[in-house]
Amino acid sequence: MTSGTITADTSGTWTLGDLPVNRLGFGAMRLTGSGAFHQGTPSDRARSVAVLRKAVELGVNHIDTAAFYFSALRSANEIINTALAPYPDDLVVVTKVGPVRDYSGEWATAARPDQLRGHVEENLRQLGRDHLDVVNLRRMGQDSIAEHFGALAELRQAGLVRHLGVSDVTSRHLDEALAIAPVVCVQNRWGLDMRDAATDELVRLCGDRGIAFVPFFAVAGEAGAGGATEDHDDAVLAVARAHDASPAQVRLAWTLHQGRHVLAIPGTGNPDHLAENVAAGALRFTEQELDLLDALHTRTG
Repeated sequence: MTSGTITADTSGTWTLGDLPVNRLGFGAMRLTGSGAFHQGTPSDRARSVAVLRKAVELGVNHIDTAAFYFSALRSANEIINTALAPYPDDLVVVTKVGPVRDYSGEWATAARPDQLRGHVEENLRQLGRDHLDVVNLRRMGQDSIAEHFGALAELRQAGLVRHLGVSDVTSRHLDEALAIAPVVCVQNRWGLDMRDAATDELVRLCGDRGIAFVPFFAVAGEAGAGGATEDHDDAVLAVARAHDASPAQVRLAWTLHQGRHVLAIPGTGNPDHLAENVAAGALRFTEQELDLLDALHTRTG
Protein backbone atom coordinates (compact mmCIF):
# COMPACT_ATOMS: atom_id res chain seq x y z
CA MET A 1 0.00 0.00 0.00
CA THR A 2 1.16 3.56 -0.68
CA SER A 3 2.23 5.18 2.58
CA GLY A 4 3.52 8.62 1.68
CA THR A 5 0.22 10.51 1.88
CA ILE A 6 -1.48 8.54 4.67
CA THR A 7 -1.67 10.32 8.03
CA ALA A 8 -2.29 9.10 11.56
CA ASP A 9 -5.86 10.39 11.71
CA THR A 10 -6.92 7.52 9.44
CA SER A 11 -6.52 5.26 12.49
CA GLY A 12 -9.33 7.04 14.33
CA THR A 13 -9.15 8.85 17.65
CA TRP A 14 -9.43 8.14 21.36
CA THR A 15 -9.40 10.40 24.40
CA LEU A 16 -6.91 9.93 27.22
CA GLY A 17 -8.87 11.61 29.97
CA ASP A 18 -9.57 14.94 28.27
CA LEU A 19 -6.73 14.65 25.73
CA PRO A 20 -7.73 13.46 22.23
CA VAL A 21 -5.13 11.44 20.36
CA ASN A 22 -4.94 9.58 17.08
CA ARG A 23 -4.94 5.86 17.77
CA LEU A 24 -1.69 5.36 15.86
CA GLY A 25 1.04 6.93 17.97
CA PHE A 26 4.82 6.67 18.34
CA GLY A 27 7.03 4.87 20.85
CA ALA A 28 10.31 6.67 21.52
CA MET A 29 12.49 3.89 22.90
CA ARG A 30 14.18 3.04 19.60
CA LEU A 31 15.22 6.65 19.02
CA THR A 32 18.24 5.94 21.20
CA GLY A 33 19.75 3.24 18.99
CA SER A 34 19.31 0.09 16.94
CA GLY A 35 19.01 -2.15 20.01
CA ALA A 36 17.37 -1.89 23.37
CA PHE A 37 18.93 0.70 25.65
CA HIS A 38 22.76 0.28 25.69
CA GLN A 39 22.77 -2.54 23.15
CA GLY A 40 23.33 -2.18 19.43
CA THR A 41 24.50 0.79 17.39
CA PRO A 42 23.86 4.30 18.76
CA SER A 43 21.31 6.21 16.73
CA ASP A 44 22.15 9.02 14.37
CA ARG A 45 20.89 11.99 16.36
CA ALA A 46 19.94 14.12 13.36
CA ARG A 47 17.94 11.26 11.87
CA SER A 48 16.12 10.65 15.16
CA VAL A 49 15.19 14.34 15.33
CA ALA A 50 13.97 14.17 11.73
CA VAL A 51 11.87 11.06 12.47
CA LEU A 52 10.08 12.82 15.32
CA ARG A 53 9.36 15.91 13.25
CA LYS A 54 8.12 13.74 10.39
CA ALA A 55 5.86 11.83 12.81
CA VAL A 56 4.17 15.07 13.84
CA GLU A 57 3.86 16.10 10.18
CA LEU A 58 2.10 12.77 9.56
CA GLY A 59 -0.44 13.53 12.29
CA VAL A 60 1.06 11.59 15.18
CA ASN A 61 0.01 13.39 18.36
CA HIS A 62 0.70 10.68 20.97
CA ILE A 63 4.33 9.98 21.87
CA ASP A 64 5.31 7.42 24.49
CA THR A 65 8.64 7.90 26.28
CA ALA A 66 10.47 7.63 29.60
CA ALA A 67 13.51 9.09 31.32
CA PHE A 68 14.99 5.57 31.45
CA TYR A 69 14.95 5.38 27.64
CA PHE A 70 18.59 6.21 27.12
CA SER A 71 21.61 4.55 25.54
CA ALA A 72 25.31 5.23 25.80
CA LEU A 73 24.97 8.38 23.67
CA ARG A 74 21.28 9.23 23.40
CA SER A 75 18.31 10.17 25.60
CA ALA A 76 14.84 9.80 24.09
CA ASN A 77 13.44 12.66 26.16
CA GLU A 78 16.25 15.00 25.16
CA ILE A 79 15.73 14.17 21.48
CA ILE A 80 11.98 14.80 21.84
CA ASN A 81 12.67 18.16 23.49
CA THR A 82 15.14 19.16 20.78
CA ALA A 83 12.90 18.06 17.93
CA LEU A 84 9.49 19.26 19.07
CA ALA A 85 9.76 22.08 21.62
CA PRO A 86 7.88 24.36 21.69
CA TYR A 87 5.39 21.52 21.63
CA PRO A 88 2.28 21.60 19.43
CA ASP A 89 -0.85 22.28 21.46
CA ASP A 90 -2.41 18.95 20.49
CA LEU A 91 0.66 16.80 21.20
CA VAL A 92 0.25 14.35 24.11
CA VAL A 93 3.50 13.09 25.62
CA VAL A 94 3.09 10.00 27.81
CA THR A 95 5.89 9.00 30.16
CA LYS A 96 6.36 6.17 32.63
CA VAL A 97 8.09 5.69 35.95
CA GLY A 98 8.88 2.71 38.15
CA PRO A 99 12.04 1.07 36.77
CA VAL A 100 15.37 2.37 38.03
CA ARG A 101 18.52 2.61 35.89
CA ASP A 102 21.76 4.19 36.98
CA TYR A 103 23.72 6.43 34.64
CA SER A 104 25.86 3.54 33.43
CA GLY A 105 22.68 1.94 32.16
CA GLU A 106 22.49 -0.85 34.73
CA TRP A 107 19.05 -1.85 35.98
CA ALA A 108 18.49 -1.57 39.71
CA THR A 109 15.49 -2.47 41.83
CA ALA A 110 12.09 -0.85 41.41
CA ALA A 111 11.70 2.70 42.61
CA ARG A 112 10.31 3.22 46.09
CA PRO A 113 7.12 5.27 46.32
CA ASP A 114 9.06 8.18 47.83
CA GLN A 115 11.38 8.20 44.79
CA LEU A 116 8.64 8.65 42.21
CA ARG A 117 8.44 12.42 42.59
CA GLY A 118 12.10 12.64 41.62
CA HIS A 119 11.43 10.47 38.57
CA VAL A 120 8.52 12.66 37.51
CA GLU A 121 10.65 15.78 37.97
CA GLU A 122 13.44 14.23 35.87
CA ASN A 123 10.99 13.66 33.02
CA LEU A 124 9.78 17.25 33.38
CA ARG A 125 13.36 18.56 33.25
CA GLN A 126 14.38 16.48 30.25
CA LEU A 127 11.24 17.28 28.28
CA GLY A 128 11.26 20.97 29.27
CA ARG A 129 7.68 20.92 30.52
CA ASP A 130 5.92 22.20 33.63
CA HIS A 131 3.57 19.23 33.82
CA LEU A 132 3.31 15.76 32.29
CA ASP A 133 0.25 14.85 30.23
CA VAL A 134 0.09 11.20 31.30
CA VAL A 135 2.36 9.18 33.59
CA ASN A 136 2.20 5.39 33.64
CA LEU A 137 3.28 3.47 36.70
CA ARG A 138 5.25 0.50 35.39
CA ARG A 139 4.79 -2.36 37.86
CA MET A 140 8.08 -4.03 38.64
CA GLY A 141 6.83 -7.35 39.94
CA GLN A 142 5.35 -6.08 43.21
CA ASP A 143 2.17 -7.78 44.40
CA SER A 144 0.44 -4.50 45.24
CA ILE A 145 0.76 -1.19 43.42
CA ALA A 146 -1.36 0.80 45.87
CA GLU A 147 1.46 2.65 47.63
CA HIS A 148 3.27 3.51 44.39
CA PHE A 149 0.11 4.55 42.57
CA GLY A 150 -0.98 6.57 45.59
CA ALA A 151 2.28 8.52 45.41
CA LEU A 152 1.57 9.38 41.76
CA ALA A 153 -1.99 10.34 42.64
CA GLU A 154 -0.58 12.89 45.06
CA LEU A 155 1.57 14.35 42.27
CA ARG A 156 -1.55 14.54 40.10
CA GLN A 157 -3.30 16.48 42.86
CA ALA A 158 -0.27 18.79 43.05
CA GLY A 159 -0.55 19.56 39.32
CA LEU A 160 2.69 17.93 38.16
CA VAL A 161 0.75 15.21 36.33
CA ARG A 162 -2.51 15.55 34.41
CA HIS A 163 -3.54 11.90 34.03
CA LEU A 164 -2.37 8.51 35.26
CA GLY A 165 -1.98 5.07 33.73
CA VAL A 166 -0.57 1.67 34.70
CA SER A 167 1.71 -0.78 32.92
CA ASP A 168 2.51 -4.49 33.17
CA VAL A 169 -0.52 -5.15 35.36
CA THR A 170 -3.34 -7.62 35.83
CA SER A 171 -7.02 -6.77 36.20
CA ARG A 172 -6.52 -6.95 39.99
CA HIS A 173 -3.87 -4.23 39.85
CA LEU A 174 -6.11 -2.09 37.65
CA ASP A 175 -8.90 -2.36 40.22
CA GLU A 176 -6.41 -1.44 42.93
CA ALA A 177 -5.39 1.70 41.02
CA LEU A 178 -8.96 2.71 40.17
CA ALA A 179 -9.82 2.69 43.86
CA ILE A 180 -7.22 5.45 44.33
CA ALA A 181 -7.50 7.68 41.23
CA PRO A 182 -8.79 7.62 37.63
CA VAL A 183 -6.79 5.53 35.15
CA VAL A 184 -6.78 6.63 31.49
CA CYS A 185 -4.61 3.88 29.96
CA VAL A 186 -3.11 0.45 30.51
CA GLN A 187 0.16 -0.58 28.85
CA ASN A 188 0.91 -4.29 28.65
CA ARG A 189 2.85 -6.46 26.26
CA TRP A 190 0.36 -7.92 23.82
CA GLY A 191 -0.04 -8.54 20.11
CA LEU A 192 -1.22 -10.81 17.36
CA ASP A 193 1.17 -13.63 18.26
CA MET A 194 1.51 -12.85 21.97
CA ARG A 195 -1.72 -14.21 23.35
CA ASP A 196 -2.32 -14.41 27.06
CA ALA A 197 -5.84 -15.21 28.26
CA ALA A 198 -5.59 -12.85 31.23
CA THR A 199 -4.41 -9.99 29.01
CA ASP A 200 -7.16 -10.70 26.48
CA GLU A 201 -9.63 -10.31 29.34
CA LEU A 202 -7.89 -7.13 30.48
CA VAL A 203 -8.27 -5.67 26.97
CA ARG A 204 -12.00 -6.37 27.16
CA LEU A 205 -12.30 -4.88 30.66
CA CYS A 206 -10.53 -1.71 29.55
CA GLY A 207 -13.02 -1.32 26.72
CA ASP A 208 -15.94 -1.76 29.10
CA ARG A 209 -14.53 0.91 31.41
CA GLY A 210 -13.55 3.41 28.72
CA ILE A 211 -9.83 3.00 29.41
CA ALA A 212 -7.30 2.94 26.59
CA PHE A 213 -5.32 -0.27 26.15
CA VAL A 214 -1.89 0.49 24.69
CA PRO A 215 0.11 -2.64 23.85
CA PHE A 216 3.87 -2.46 23.52
CA PHE A 217 5.99 -4.66 21.21
CA ALA A 218 2.84 -5.25 19.12
CA VAL A 219 4.93 -5.91 15.98
CA ALA A 220 7.98 -7.35 17.69
CA GLY A 221 6.88 -10.88 18.51
CA GLU A 222 9.58 -12.69 20.46
CA ALA A 223 12.12 -10.06 19.36
CA GLY A 224 10.77 -7.69 22.00
CA ALA A 225 12.86 -4.57 22.35
CA GLY A 226 15.17 -5.83 19.61
CA GLY A 227 12.78 -4.71 16.88
CA ALA A 228 10.12 -6.06 14.56
CA THR A 229 9.97 -9.80 14.13
CA GLU A 230 10.86 -11.42 10.82
CA ASP A 231 8.99 -14.61 11.68
CA HIS A 232 5.54 -14.37 10.10
CA ASP A 233 2.75 -16.91 10.01
CA ASP A 234 1.20 -17.85 6.66
CA ALA A 235 -2.02 -16.08 7.68
CA VAL A 236 -0.17 -12.80 8.17
CA LEU A 237 1.64 -13.16 4.86
CA ALA A 238 -1.61 -13.96 3.00
CA VAL A 239 -3.42 -10.92 4.38
CA ALA A 240 -0.38 -8.74 3.67
CA ARG A 241 -0.34 -9.86 0.01
CA ALA A 242 -4.06 -9.15 -0.34
CA HIS A 243 -3.54 -5.55 0.77
CA ASP A 244 -0.12 -4.97 -0.79
CA ALA A 245 1.05 -4.34 2.76
CA SER A 246 3.95 -5.47 4.91
CA PRO A 247 3.52 -8.11 7.64
CA ALA A 248 4.32 -5.45 10.25
CA GLN A 249 1.47 -3.30 8.93
CA VAL A 250 -0.89 -6.25 9.21
CA ARG A 251 0.14 -6.82 12.83
CA LEU A 252 -0.40 -3.17 13.70
CA ALA A 253 -3.73 -3.02 11.89
CA TRP A 254 -4.95 -6.18 13.64
CA THR A 255 -4.15 -4.49 16.95
CA LEU A 256 -6.24 -1.45 16.02
CA HIS A 257 -9.11 -3.71 14.93
CA GLN A 258 -9.44 -5.08 18.49
CA GLY A 259 -11.48 -2.13 19.72
CA ARG A 260 -11.71 1.64 19.46
CA HIS A 261 -9.99 1.85 22.85
CA VAL A 262 -6.92 -0.09 21.62
CA LEU A 263 -4.08 2.20 20.53
CA ALA A 264 -0.70 1.47 18.95
CA ILE A 265 2.71 3.01 19.68
CA PRO A 266 5.18 1.43 17.23
CA GLY A 267 8.66 2.87 17.47
CA THR A 268 11.39 3.31 14.90
CA GLY A 269 14.42 5.40 14.12
CA ASN A 270 13.89 4.91 10.37
CA PRO A 271 11.85 7.51 8.40
CA ASP A 272 10.64 4.89 5.90
CA HIS A 273 9.46 2.56 8.64
CA LEU A 274 7.72 5.50 10.31
CA ALA A 275 5.62 6.22 7.22
CA GLU A 276 4.84 2.51 6.88
CA ASN A 277 3.71 2.29 10.51
CA VAL A 278 1.46 5.33 10.19
CA ALA A 279 -0.07 3.96 7.00
CA ALA A 280 -1.08 0.78 8.85
CA GLY A 281 -3.83 2.83 10.46
CA ALA A 282 -5.61 2.97 7.11
CA LEU A 283 -5.81 -0.82 6.64
CA ARG A 284 -9.32 -2.27 6.87
CA PHE A 285 -9.76 -6.03 7.02
CA THR A 286 -12.70 -8.11 5.84
CA GLU A 287 -14.51 -10.33 8.32
CA GLN A 288 -12.83 -13.36 6.77
CA GLU A 289 -9.38 -11.82 7.14
CA LEU A 290 -10.06 -10.93 10.76
CA ASP A 291 -11.26 -14.46 11.43
CA LEU A 292 -8.03 -15.78 9.94
CA LEU A 293 -5.87 -13.50 12.07
CA ASP A 294 -7.97 -13.99 15.21
CA ALA A 295 -7.50 -17.73 14.84
CA LEU A 296 -3.73 -17.20 14.76
CA HIS A 297 -3.96 -15.14 17.94
CA THR A 298 -6.06 -17.82 19.63
CA ARG A 299 -3.60 -20.57 18.70
CA THR A 300 -0.61 -18.60 20.01
CA GLY A 301 0.18 -19.30 23.63
